[in-house]
Amino acid sequence: MISPLVCLDPGHGTPPAIGRQVEPIGPGSRTLKIKDGGGASGEAPVALAIALRARRLLLARGYRVAMTRTGPTIHLGDGDGNIARARFCNRRRAALMVRIHADGSTDRSLHGVSTLVPAWHRGWTDDIYARSLRAGVRMQRAIVSSTAALDRGIVKRSDLTGFNWANVPAVLVETGFLTNPGDWQRLHSVSYQQRVAVGLANGVRAFVSP
Repeated sequence: MISPLVCLDPGHGTPPAIGRQVEPIGPGSRTLKIKDGGGASGEAPVALAIALRARRLLLARGYRVAMTRTGPTIHLGDGDGNIARARFCNRRRAALMVRIHADGSTDRSLHGVSTLVPAWHRGWTDDIYARSLRAGVRMQRAIVSSTAALDRGIVKRSDLTGFNWANVPAVLVETGFLTNPGDWQRLHSVSYQQRVAVGLANGVRAFVSP
């Protein structure tokens, strides 16, 4: 029996010239959104460091793993935006797409972790909504348990291109606020990155049996 494949999508890492380009927010939509605004300062390398740690854990647990990028820059072709990221996971029929990000805010007091899931939208996410929500609840619980971070809960999003083009269950974990001094320090700590990775792997296991 072939083991399940988990698709890890470390956020950002798009060359700025490509990131400024626009793409439809969902199939058939006339609403366009930039491919990649770059994220919070320093987000791309933090997301990648956590993803690489999560990959090692998942492989050790018997999963197959595909990553949208394994270096500082994304090189998927197919436009190199969030549509490309979703299609990368769709083509591989991933059991779960785990998007890894870190948050930012003008309010430096905000801290903690949240898990974003697709809002229900006919023709875009209706086929993955229930499974994504179930995965998100389990992922959020696992991350909070592993890190002891503030639980900011589940957030349903209708405006994320990477969700609206996904044909596989998808979640996006905001692993902390890089604009918060405490979270910034933790997210740059190897030991905390490992705790986040353990939470991600445990969340996957709670949703997908190896």
